[in-house]
Amino acid sequence: MELDQLWKRGQEFLGVRIPIVCGAMTWISDSSLVAAVSKAGAFGSLAAGNLSAKILEKEIELTRESTDKPFAVNLITIAPNYREHLRVVAAQRVSVVVFAGSFPRASEIEEARKAGIKVVCFASSESIAQRMIHNGADALILEGNEAGGHIGQVSLVILLQQVLFQVDEVPIFVAGGIATGRLIAHLLLMGASGVQLGTRFVMSRECRAHPKFKEAFIRARAREAVASPAVSSDLHVVPVRAVRNKGTEEFADLQVDLLLKRRRGQISRAEALRQVEEYWMGALRRAAVDGDVQRGSLMAGQSVGLANRIQPLGEIVGELVVDAQKELDRVRKKLSDR
Repeated sequence: MELDQLWKRGQEFLGVRIPIVCGAMTWISDSSLVAAVSKAGAFGSLAAGNLSAKILEKEIELTRESTDKPFAVNLITIAPNYREHLRVVAAQRVSVVVFAGSFPRASEIEEARKAGIKVVCFASSESIAQRMIHNGADALILEGNEAGGHIGQVSLVILLQQVLFQVDEVPIFVAGGIATGRLIAHLLLMGASGVQLGTRFVMSRECRAHPKFKEAFIRARAREAVASPAVSSDLHVVPVRAVRNKGTEEFADLQVDLLLKRRRGQISRAEALRQVEEYWMGALRRAAVDGDVQRGSLMAGQSVGLANRIQPLGEIVGELVVDAQKELDRVRKKLSDR
Protein backbone atom coordinates (compact mmCIF):
# COMPACT_ATOMS: atom_id res chain seq x y z
CA MET A 1 0.00 0.00 0.00
CA GLU A 2 2.07 2.90 -1.29
CA LEU A 3 1.24 6.53 -1.97
CA ASP A 4 2.24 6.25 -5.63
CA GLN A 5 -0.34 3.48 -6.08
CA LEU A 6 -3.13 5.50 -4.50
CA TRP A 7 -2.56 8.85 -6.18
CA LYS A 8 -1.27 7.63 -9.54
CA ARG A 9 -4.36 8.97 -11.30
CA GLY A 10 -3.74 12.39 -9.79
CA GLN A 11 -0.06 12.28 -10.75
CA GLU A 12 -0.91 11.48 -14.36
CA PHE A 13 -3.64 14.10 -14.61
CA LEU A 14 -1.63 16.96 -13.12
CA GLY A 15 1.73 15.85 -14.50
CA VAL A 16 3.53 16.17 -11.16
CA ARG A 17 5.16 13.80 -8.68
CA ILE A 18 3.01 14.87 -5.73
CA PRO A 19 -0.67 15.58 -6.55
CA ILE A 20 -1.11 17.97 -3.65
CA VAL A 21 -2.57 21.18 -5.04
CA CYS A 22 -1.87 24.56 -3.52
CA GLY A 23 -5.29 26.15 -3.87
CA ALA A 24 -5.50 29.52 -5.59
CA MET A 25 -5.78 32.39 -3.10
CA THR A 26 -6.34 35.91 -4.44
CA TRP A 27 -3.44 38.28 -3.70
CA ILE A 28 -1.48 35.30 -2.33
CA SER A 29 -1.12 32.64 -5.04
CA ASP A 30 1.17 34.60 -7.34
CA SER A 31 3.86 33.42 -9.76
CA SER A 32 6.41 33.25 -6.94
CA LEU A 33 4.32 30.91 -4.77
CA VAL A 34 3.30 28.73 -7.71
CA ALA A 35 6.95 28.31 -8.72
CA ALA A 36 7.91 27.39 -5.14
CA VAL A 37 5.15 24.79 -5.00
CA SER A 38 6.37 23.32 -8.30
CA LYS A 39 9.92 23.18 -6.98
CA ALA A 40 8.66 21.13 -4.03
CA GLY A 41 7.15 18.61 -6.45
CA ALA A 42 3.52 19.56 -5.83
CA PHE A 43 1.04 21.46 -8.04
CA GLY A 44 0.52 25.22 -7.96
CA SER A 45 -2.55 27.19 -8.99
CA LEU A 46 -2.20 30.83 -10.03
CA ALA A 47 -5.04 33.05 -8.76
CA ALA A 48 -6.53 35.33 -11.40
CA GLY A 49 -8.71 37.02 -8.79
CA ASN A 50 -9.60 40.41 -10.22
CA LEU A 51 -6.28 41.11 -11.91
CA SER A 52 -6.35 43.02 -15.17
CA ALA A 53 -5.93 40.84 -18.26
CA LYS A 54 -2.45 42.29 -18.86
CA ILE A 55 -1.25 41.57 -15.34
CA LEU A 56 -2.64 38.01 -15.47
CA GLU A 57 -0.82 37.46 -18.75
CA LYS A 58 2.39 38.75 -17.15
CA GLU A 59 1.94 36.49 -14.12
CA ILE A 60 1.57 33.47 -16.40
CA GLU A 61 4.75 34.46 -18.22
CA LEU A 62 6.64 34.96 -14.92
CA THR A 63 5.50 31.56 -13.70
CA ARG A 64 6.75 29.91 -16.88
CA GLU A 65 10.08 31.67 -16.52
CA SER A 66 10.40 30.29 -12.97
CA THR A 67 9.34 26.69 -13.55
CA ASP A 68 9.01 24.22 -16.40
CA LYS A 69 6.40 22.23 -14.47
CA PRO A 70 2.68 22.33 -15.27
CA PHE A 71 0.44 24.62 -13.23
CA ALA A 72 -3.17 25.80 -13.19
CA VAL A 73 -4.81 29.19 -13.47
CA ASN A 74 -7.84 29.63 -11.24
CA LEU A 75 -10.65 31.77 -12.72
CA ILE A 76 -13.44 33.18 -10.56
CA THR A 77 -16.56 33.05 -12.71
CA ILE A 78 -18.23 35.88 -10.76
CA ALA A 79 -15.23 38.22 -10.95
CA PRO A 80 -15.71 41.38 -13.04
CA ASN A 81 -12.78 40.50 -15.35
CA TYR A 82 -13.73 36.83 -15.76
CA ARG A 83 -14.40 36.86 -19.50
CA GLU A 84 -11.10 38.61 -20.20
CA HIS A 85 -9.30 36.11 -17.96
CA LEU A 86 -10.76 33.21 -19.91
CA ARG A 87 -9.53 34.70 -23.17
CA VAL A 88 -6.04 35.13 -21.69
CA VAL A 89 -5.69 31.53 -20.47
CA ALA A 90 -7.00 30.22 -23.79
CA ALA A 91 -4.49 32.31 -25.71
CA GLN A 92 -1.68 31.31 -23.33
CA ARG A 93 -2.68 27.63 -23.50
CA VAL A 94 -1.97 26.98 -19.84
CA SER A 95 -1.90 23.37 -18.63
CA VAL A 96 -5.00 23.44 -16.45
CA VAL A 97 -7.80 25.89 -15.73
CA VAL A 98 -9.83 25.69 -12.53
CA PHE A 99 -13.26 27.34 -12.66
CA ALA A 100 -14.23 28.65 -9.22
CA GLY A 101 -16.77 30.96 -7.62
CA SER A 102 -19.70 29.41 -9.46
CA PHE A 103 -20.29 26.81 -12.16
CA PRO A 104 -19.04 27.60 -15.68
CA ARG A 105 -21.23 27.36 -18.76
CA ALA A 106 -20.65 24.48 -21.17
CA SER A 107 -19.49 27.00 -23.78
CA GLU A 108 -16.82 28.32 -21.41
CA ILE A 109 -15.55 24.83 -20.67
CA GLU A 110 -15.44 24.17 -24.41
CA GLU A 111 -13.51 27.39 -25.02
CA ALA A 112 -10.78 26.20 -22.65
CA ARG A 113 -10.71 22.65 -23.99
CA LYS A 114 -10.42 23.85 -27.58
CA ALA A 115 -7.18 25.54 -26.52
CA GLY A 116 -5.87 22.18 -25.29
CA ILE A 117 -6.41 23.03 -21.63
CA LYS A 118 -7.51 20.49 -19.02
CA VAL A 119 -10.60 21.73 -17.18
CA VAL A 120 -11.27 21.29 -13.47
CA CYS A 121 -14.61 22.27 -11.92
CA PHE A 122 -15.98 22.28 -8.40
CA ALA A 123 -18.94 20.08 -7.55
CA SER A 124 -21.22 20.40 -4.53
CA SER A 125 -23.52 17.44 -5.25
CA GLU A 126 -23.65 14.30 -7.40
CA SER A 127 -26.03 15.96 -9.89
CA ILE A 128 -23.70 18.96 -10.31
CA ALA A 129 -20.73 16.60 -10.66
CA GLN A 130 -22.49 14.75 -13.47
CA ARG A 131 -23.49 18.04 -15.11
CA MET A 132 -19.92 19.32 -15.07
CA ILE A 133 -18.65 16.03 -16.50
CA HIS A 134 -21.35 16.13 -19.19
CA ASN A 135 -20.30 19.70 -20.02
CA GLY A 136 -16.70 18.60 -20.50
CA ALA A 137 -14.91 18.82 -17.13
CA ASP A 138 -11.79 16.63 -17.07
CA ALA A 139 -11.60 16.50 -13.26
CA LEU A 140 -13.51 17.67 -10.21
CA ILE A 141 -12.70 19.29 -6.88
CA LEU A 142 -14.90 18.53 -3.91
CA GLU A 143 -14.47 21.43 -1.52
CA GLY A 144 -16.19 21.23 1.82
CA ASN A 145 -17.39 24.40 3.49
CA GLU A 146 -14.59 24.00 6.05
CA ALA A 147 -12.38 25.64 3.40
CA GLY A 148 -11.39 29.29 3.26
CA GLY A 149 -12.50 31.90 0.74
CA HIS A 150 -15.61 31.31 -1.38
CA ILE A 151 -17.37 28.21 -0.11
CA GLY A 152 -20.45 26.09 -0.70
CA GLN A 153 -22.96 24.99 1.91
CA VAL A 154 -21.94 21.34 2.37
CA SER A 155 -19.20 19.82 4.53
CA LEU A 156 -16.50 17.62 3.02
CA VAL A 157 -17.71 14.57 4.96
CA ILE A 158 -21.04 14.74 3.11
CA LEU A 159 -19.46 15.50 -0.28
CA LEU A 160 -17.25 12.43 0.04
CA GLN A 161 -20.33 10.26 0.42
CA GLN A 162 -22.46 12.07 -2.16
CA VAL A 163 -19.85 12.41 -4.88
CA LEU A 164 -16.52 10.66 -4.26
CA PHE A 165 -18.19 7.35 -3.48
CA GLN A 166 -20.54 7.65 -6.46
CA VAL A 167 -18.52 9.16 -9.31
CA ASP A 168 -15.52 7.52 -10.98
CA GLU A 169 -15.55 8.90 -14.53
CA VAL A 170 -12.89 11.55 -13.83
CA PRO A 171 -10.17 12.18 -11.23
CA ILE A 172 -11.52 13.78 -8.08
CA PHE A 173 -9.48 16.02 -5.79
CA VAL A 174 -10.76 16.92 -2.34
CA ALA A 175 -10.37 20.09 -0.30
CA GLY A 176 -11.58 21.78 2.83
CA GLY A 177 -10.10 21.45 6.30
CA ILE A 178 -7.07 19.40 5.19
CA ALA A 179 -3.80 20.14 6.95
CA THR A 180 -2.10 16.82 7.73
CA GLY A 181 -0.61 13.88 5.87
CA ARG A 182 -2.55 11.45 8.04
CA LEU A 183 -5.85 12.76 6.71
CA ILE A 184 -4.52 12.77 3.15
CA ALA A 185 -3.79 9.04 3.44
CA HIS A 186 -7.37 8.27 4.39
CA LEU A 187 -8.82 10.47 1.64
CA LEU A 188 -6.72 8.58 -0.90
CA LEU A 189 -7.94 5.27 0.52
CA MET A 190 -11.48 6.55 -0.01
CA GLY A 191 -10.75 7.08 -3.70
CA ALA A 192 -9.45 10.64 -4.01
CA SER A 193 -6.87 11.20 -6.75
CA GLY A 194 -5.22 13.98 -4.77
CA VAL A 195 -5.97 16.84 -2.41
CA GLN A 196 -6.02 20.63 -2.34
CA LEU A 197 -4.77 22.75 0.55
CA GLY A 198 -4.70 26.51 0.91
CA THR A 199 -4.43 27.72 4.49
CA ARG A 200 -1.45 25.49 5.29
CA PHE A 201 0.53 26.94 2.36
CA VAL A 202 -0.09 30.51 3.54
CA MET A 203 2.17 29.54 6.44
CA SER A 204 5.13 28.84 4.14
CA ARG A 205 8.17 31.11 4.18
CA GLU A 206 7.89 31.49 0.43
CA CYS A 207 4.35 32.88 0.65
CA ARG A 208 4.49 36.68 0.27
CA ALA A 209 1.46 37.37 2.43
CA HIS A 210 2.05 40.14 4.99
CA PRO A 211 3.70 38.95 8.25
CA LYS A 212 0.71 40.27 10.22
CA PHE A 213 -1.57 38.12 8.06
CA LYS A 214 0.43 35.02 8.99
CA GLU A 215 0.58 36.04 12.65
CA ALA A 216 -3.23 36.26 12.69
CA PHE A 217 -3.37 32.70 11.35
CA ILE A 218 -1.04 31.47 14.09
CA ARG A 219 -3.25 33.03 16.77
CA ALA A 220 -6.57 31.93 15.28
CA ARG A 221 -8.55 28.92 16.44
CA ALA A 222 -10.56 26.70 14.12
CA ARG A 223 -13.89 28.02 15.42
CA GLU A 224 -12.86 31.60 14.64
CA ALA A 225 -12.80 30.92 10.89
CA VAL A 226 -16.45 31.67 10.19
CA ALA A 227 -18.63 31.83 7.08
CA SER A 228 -19.77 35.33 6.14
CA PRO A 229 -23.33 36.13 7.20
CA ALA A 230 -26.03 36.24 4.52
CA VAL A 231 -28.46 39.03 5.38
CA SER A 232 -30.93 38.09 2.64
CA SER A 233 -31.24 35.49 -0.11
CA ASP A 234 -32.20 38.33 -2.49
CA LEU A 235 -28.52 39.19 -2.95
CA HIS A 236 -27.43 35.60 -3.72
CA VAL A 237 -24.16 36.23 -1.90
CA VAL A 238 -21.63 33.40 -2.17
CA PRO A 239 -20.45 32.75 1.41
CA VAL A 240 -16.81 33.44 2.27
CA ARG A 241 -14.97 31.86 5.19
CA ALA A 242 -12.50 34.07 7.05
CA VAL A 243 -11.18 34.63 10.55
CA ARG A 244 -13.67 36.83 12.40
CA ASN A 245 -12.67 40.51 12.82
CA LYS A 246 -14.15 43.99 12.34
CA GLY A 247 -14.20 43.43 8.59
CA THR A 248 -16.68 40.58 9.10
CA GLU A 249 -19.08 42.99 10.80
CA GLU A 250 -18.60 45.61 8.08
CA PHE A 251 -19.53 43.06 5.42
CA ALA A 252 -22.88 42.52 7.13
CA ASP A 253 -23.43 46.30 7.07
CA LEU A 254 -22.57 46.40 3.36
CA GLN A 255 -25.20 43.74 2.63
CA VAL A 256 -27.88 45.68 4.48
CA ASP A 257 -27.02 48.81 2.49
CA LEU A 258 -27.10 46.93 -0.82
CA LEU A 259 -30.35 45.20 0.08
CA LEU A 260 -32.06 48.51 0.82
CA LYS A 261 -30.82 49.94 -2.47
CA ARG A 262 -32.13 46.86 -4.29
CA ARG A 263 -35.56 47.24 -2.75
CA ARG A 264 -35.64 50.91 -3.72
CA GLY A 265 -34.69 49.95 -7.27
CA GLN A 266 -31.46 51.97 -7.08
CA ILE A 267 -29.17 49.13 -8.20
CA SER A 268 -29.52 45.86 -10.08
CA ARG A 269 -28.78 42.43 -8.63
CA ALA A 270 -25.75 42.17 -10.90
CA GLU A 271 -24.42 45.47 -9.59
CA ALA A 272 -24.99 44.38 -6.00
CA LEU A 273 -23.04 41.16 -6.61
CA ARG A 274 -20.28 43.16 -8.29
CA GLN A 275 -19.96 45.39 -5.25
CA VAL A 276 -19.88 42.36 -2.94
CA GLU A 277 -17.09 40.76 -4.96
CA GLU A 278 -15.13 44.01 -5.12
CA TYR A 279 -15.48 44.33 -1.35
CA TRP A 280 -13.92 40.93 -0.78
CA MET A 281 -11.15 41.52 -3.32
CA GLY A 282 -10.26 44.83 -1.67
CA ALA A 283 -10.64 43.56 1.88
CA LEU A 284 -8.40 40.59 1.20
CA ARG A 285 -5.77 42.84 -0.34
CA ARG A 286 -5.82 45.10 2.72
CA ALA A 287 -5.10 42.10 4.96
CA ALA A 288 -2.82 39.91 2.85
CA VAL A 289 -0.80 42.69 1.19
CA ASP A 290 -1.10 45.74 3.45
CA GLY A 291 -1.32 43.94 6.80
CA ASP A 292 -4.62 45.44 7.97
CA VAL A 293 -5.77 42.43 9.97
CA GLN A 294 -8.54 44.35 11.76
CA ARG A 295 -10.64 45.52 8.81
CA GLY A 296 -9.14 43.45 6.01
CA SER A 297 -10.38 39.97 5.16
CA LEU A 298 -8.47 37.11 6.82
CA MET A 299 -9.71 34.41 4.43
CA ALA A 300 -8.85 31.05 5.97
CA GLY A 301 -10.27 27.58 6.31
CA GLN A 302 -11.02 25.97 9.65
CA SER A 303 -7.68 24.19 9.28
CA VAL A 304 -6.22 27.51 10.45
CA GLY A 305 -6.46 25.92 13.88
CA LEU A 306 -3.81 23.42 12.74
CA ALA A 307 -1.58 25.88 10.87
CA ASN A 308 0.39 27.21 13.82
CA ARG A 309 3.93 27.70 12.53
CA ILE A 310 5.79 29.06 9.53
CA GLN A 311 7.90 26.54 7.60
CA PRO A 312 9.80 26.34 4.30
CA LEU A 313 7.36 25.20 1.61
CA GLY A 314 9.45 22.16 0.72
CA GLU A 315 9.35 21.12 4.37
CA ILE A 316 5.55 21.39 4.45
CA VAL A 317 5.15 19.22 1.36
CA GLY A 318 7.74 16.73 2.59
CA GLU A 319 6.03 16.48 5.97
CA LEU A 320 2.65 15.85 4.33
CA VAL A 321 4.08 13.08 2.15
CA VAL A 322 6.04 11.37 4.95
CA ASP A 323 3.11 11.50 7.36
CA ALA A 324 0.71 10.16 4.70
CA GLN A 325 2.97 7.18 4.04
CA LYS A 326 3.42 6.55 7.77
CA GLU A 327 -0.34 6.51 8.17
CA LEU A 328 -0.70 3.99 5.33
CA ASP A 329 1.91 1.81 7.02
CA ARG A 330 0.04 2.11 10.32
CA VAL A 331 -3.26 1.13 8.70
CA ARG A 332 -1.67 -1.84 6.92
CA LYS A 333 -0.16 -3.08 10.19
CA LYS A 334 -3.44 -2.64 12.02
CA LEU A 335 -5.26 -4.69 9.38
CA SER A 336 -2.62 -7.44 9.30
CA ASP A 337 -2.71 -7.79 13.10
CA ARG A 338 -6.34 -8.81 13.06
